Amino acid sequence: MPRGAAIIYPKDAAQILGQADIFPGATVVEAGVGSGALSLWLLRAIGPEGRLSSFERREEFADVAMANVTAFSGSTPGNWSITLGDLSEALPEQHPDHSVDRVVLDMLAPWECIPAVTDALKPGGVVLCYVATVTQLSRVVETIRSTGAFTDPQPSETMIRSWHVEGLAVRPDHRMIGHTGFLVTARRLAPGAQLPELKRRASKSEYSDDDVETWTPGALGERGISPKSLRKRVRMATATATARTAGDAEHPVPGDDADPE
Repeated sequence: MPRGAAIIYPKDAAQILGQADIFPGATVVEAGVGSGALSLWLLRAIGPEGRLSSFERREEFADVAMANVTAFSGSTPGNWSITLGDLSEALPEQHPDHSVDRVVLDMLAPWECIPAVTDALKPGGVVLCYVATVTQLSRVVETIRSTGAFTDPQPSETMIRSWHVEGLAVRPDHRMIGHTGFLVTARRLAPGAQLPELKRRASKSEYSDDDVETWTPGALGERGISPKSLRKRVRMATATATARTAGDAEHPVPGDDADPE
């Protein structure tokens, strides 16, 4: 898959579908569309009766995602849209309050979008955040918790170890895909509902400006992609989508049952 941004691995995509409780017919919001890999998983899960609204800040990433989804689906799904812009500003324009079933955030600073997500989600709706570092994990959990509008956030990490099986030589593989990211899930409470107070061990619950500085893009080590390389990925993805939709035998593309990654 031509990619302008890192994709979600299958081990995490499968957990996202399960932990976020993605179901057929759901209205799902996705922010940080990347290269469209997770969009394909979500579209498959919600089915033709569902609706997927994706939001992306960078036009080049949106172009790559649109081309990739078109290539793997055979056409652009009619129940999917990509909106360019910031989720916090664009979400209220696309979805009224309490009209969204599920929200999946795959971005550098998902805590910035929690207020808009809180308004958009139906009572009982689920928000799931995918973050890469422990500092991001801490910030997003505390932000969700501070709203008082969700169940207590549940963070997790998925590790999968493959095995070598050949005759009597049965052992774990020497290599594995280790850490990819953390998942944080929380369910929207009904207006006026309050959770029982949770008993917690004493810990550092306050933080200073210096602590917040460690959550900036620079400190997090955000890796970018050069404009030249990104333009090449857009051309590759668009060419694949064009060949697929035109049925061009000279440009073979993966079949419908191919894994998005």
